[in-house]
Amino acid sequence: MLLRALFLNCSLLMSLISFAETIVVKNQKELANANSTVKPGDIVILQNGEWNNVLLSLTCSGTKELPITFKAQAAGKVLITGNSKLKIGGSYIVVDGLYFLNGYSGAEAVITFRNNSDEIANNCRVTNTVINDFNNPKRLNENYWIAFYGKNNRLDHSSFLKKKNLGVLLAVILDDERSRENFHSIDHNYFGVRLPLASNGGEIIRVGVSQHCEFNSNTQIIDNFFEHCNGEGEIISIKSGENIIRNNLFKECQGAVVFRHGNNNTVENNIFLGNNKEGTGGVRIINKGQWVVNNLFYKCRGEGFRSPLSIMNGVPNSPANRYVAVSDAVISNNSFVECTSISFCEGSDTERTVQPYNLKFLNNLFYNSKDNQLYNVYDDISSISFRGNLVSKTMQQKLRDGFIKTSLTTKQVSKLMLPDAGANSINPIPDSLHSAGSGRLVMALSEKQGLSDFKQLQNIITNASLACGARWFSQKFQIKKTVTVNCKTAAEVIQQLASNINNTLIINLTESEYVFQSPLSVNNDVSITTAQKQFIKFSLNASSADYFIQLKAGHTLALNNLRLNLASITSKTFITTDTSGSSNHCNFSMSNCSITNSNGTFFNASRSSVSDCILIKNCSFINSVGDVFKFIEETDNKGYYGVEKLKITNCTFTGNKGQILGMLRSGRDESTMGPLLIFSNNNLNNCTTENNRGLINLYGVQRSFIEKNSFTNCNEGKTLIQYEDMVRSVHFLRKNSLSKSGVVLTNKFVQTEN
Repeated sequence: MLLRALFLNCSLLMSLISFAETIVVKNQKELANANSTVKPGDIVILQNGEWNNVLLSLTCSGTKELPITFKAQAAGKVLITGNSKLKIGGSYIVVDGLYFLNGYSGAEAVITFRNNSDEIANNCRVTNTVINDFNNPKRLNENYWIAFYGKNNRLDHSSFLKKKNLGVLLAVILDDERSRENFHSIDHNYFGVRLPLASNGGEIIRVGVSQHCEFNSNTQIIDNFFEHCNGEGEIISIKSGENIIRNNLFKECQGAVVFRHGNNNTVENNIFLGNNKEGTGGVRIINKGQWVVNNLFYKCRGEGFRSPLSIMNGVPNSPANRYVAVSDAVISNNSFVECTSISFCEGSDTERTVQPYNLKFLNNLFYNSKDNQLYNVYDDISSISFRGNLVSKTMQQKLRDGFIKTSLTTKQVSKLMLPDAGANSINPIPDSLHSAGSGRLVMALSEKQGLSDFKQLQNIITNASLACGARWFSQKFQIKKTVTVNCKTAAEVIQQLASNINNTLIINLTESEYVFQSPLSVNNDVSITTAQKQFIKFSLNASSADYFIQLKAGHTLALNNLRLNLASITSKTFITTDTSGSSNHCNFSMSNCSITNSNGTFFNASRSSVSDCILIKNCSFINSVGDVFKFIEETDNKGYYGVEKLKITNCTFTGNKGQILGMLRSGRDESTMGPLLIFSNNNLNNCTTENNRGLINLYGVQRSFIEKNSFTNCNEGKTLIQYEDMVRSVHFLRKNSLSKSGVVLTNKFVQTEN
C-alpha cells in the first residue's frame, strides 16, 4: 500500500509539472497580469533590460513541491532602477536573478516579504540577486534594503554592497504572531563595503527591535561572508531570542555581533578575521542564556564595546529593552589569536551595576606574542566560572585561576597561523553542559581547548570565497581617466570642472589672479595645484554667497602647493561640504599650502554631510578672520557627526581671529568609533577667539590625539582647549607647549602628559 501511495503521489506530481507554463513578461503591467493567473509550478521570465520606477508586487501561491518562480531572463540582465521596489506577499514564491542598481526605494524597503495589503510572505525565497549602491539620495532618509516578515522565508546566494544611507541593511521584523518563531534562513550571502555611517543605524542585520525583544525569532544566519562592514558598532544586532549565527566569515569589519536583547542565542563556528584592522571586534554579550562556542577571533584589534569578546554589566531590575544582566552563558572552545584584550563587566557605570553571573568560561585558547593584557575587568567577576583556558606563556598579565599559561605550538591553516592545544591538559565538560548543547550546537563541546576542527575552519573560508553571493556578479571598478589642464582664467577653471565630471581632474593654476563670477561646485575628483611660488589672489563677485567652493558628495578635493590670498573672497565660507544631505561621502586634503587673509569660515562641514577623511598637512593659515575648521552643525542629539577622521599635522596658525577647530558629536549614543581627531606637531601663534570660546573645542569626539603642539600668545586669560563629553571617550593630551596662552579644560576621559 505504501509503495502504491508513493507511486500515485509521484505520478500526480509529474502530471502537474507537465502542465506548468513558462510566461515571458516585459513590463510591470504584464508581470501583474502573470501574477494573477499563474499556477503552482509556473515560471515567469522577466525580459532582459531596464525596469525603471517599478513596483514588483507578487501575491500568488505555489506549493512546497511546485513553487512559482519569477526569474530574470539572464541573471543580472534585468536591471531594477529608479524609484523601485519588490514586495512579496504570497507563499512558495521564488525570485531569482534581479539586479537593483542606479536607484532607491524611498522610505520603504527595497525588498519586503509583505505586500501593500499587509499580506505576509511564507515559505518564499529570494536568491541570486544583487542590491548595489541602491541608496536614498539623502543620507538621513532611513530605510531597509531587506525587510523580513512571515515565516520560513529564505534569502540566499545574493550580494549586497555599498549601503550608505541611514537604516539597517536587513531587518527581521516580529511585529505580530505571524512573524514570530519564523525560522527564516539568511545563508550564503555576501554583505560588503558599508562605510562608517557617522551615526547609529548602520547595522548590516538586525533581528527584532527592543519592543519585541521578549519574543523568539529562531532566525538562522548561516554560511555568509561579511567584508568591510564598518557602518557602526553592531554588524549583527540581535534583539530577540533563539537565533543562530553559524559558519560565517567576518573579514575586517569594524564592529561586533551583539546580543543586545533577547535570550538563548548562539554564535557558533564563525571566523572573525580582523587582520590587525583598528576597531575589528567579535561578540558582545547581554541578557540570558547566550552561547559563544567554537569561534576563531584572529587579529581583532577592537576595544571596549568592539572588543574581541565583550561581556557587559546589566541594569538592576532591567526592563527587557534596556540592559538585562548576563547570566547562564557559555563561552567555550574559542581561539583568540593576536587579539586585543577581551572585556568583563564592560559598560560598568552608575546605571549598569549588575555583574555577570552563572557564566561558564571554559576551554578557550589565547595565543598572543605582542600584547601584555589578556582581559580587562571593570567590576566583580567572582560569579564567573573559569576552567581550562590556555594562554601562551608570553602573556605578562597575572591571571586568575582557570587560566593556564603554557607553551603553544602553531600550524598554518589557509594562510592563518593558528595555535594548537596539542596534548595539553584536558578539562572535562560536565554531562549537563553536553546535554544542554546537544539541542543547539552542530558540534559537541570539545574537551580540547580552542577551536580544534581545522577542517571546518577551512570549509568556512572556502565557502566565503566560492559559494557566497550571487553567482553571476563580480564587482567592477571603473578606473577614471586622469586629465591635467592648465588654467589661466577663472572661466577656464569653471569650464574644466563642468566638462570633466567623469575624470580625475588636475587643475594647474598658471596666473597670479583669478576673478570668479559665481561659486564653484566640485562634481568630480579634483586636485588644484600650481608651480608658482608667489601668492595667487582669488576674487568672487558675489557678495552674498554662502560659499566659494562646494565639495559635492561622492567626490574628492585636494589642494596642493598653493599660496592663496583670500582677502577678496567675501562668502561666508571658503569651502563647504555638500548641503543636500547626500548619502554619498566625500574626502578633502590640503598639503604644502599657505592661506592668508581668509574672511569667514575656511572649511565648514554642512549638516547631514559626511566626510570619510580630511587630511591637512604642512600648511599655514595667516591672519584669518573667522573660524578655520568647523564641524558643529549636527545639533540634534542623535550622535551624528560630519567627519570620520580629521588629521591636522605640521601646520602653522598665525594671527588668526576665530576658532581654529570646533567639533561636535552630540547625544549619548555609544555605537560609533568616530569622529577621530589627530592634531599634532602644529604651531599656533597670536591666535584668539571671542566670547571665551576655546581655540579648540571638542564636544563628544570619540577619540582625539592633541600632541606635540606649540601654543604661544593664544587666548591668554581665556579657554585654550575644551573637552566636553556625554559618553565614554578616549583623549590623549601629550607633550604640548603652552606659553602665555589660555587654560585647558579637561574631563575624566583625558589622559595628559607634559
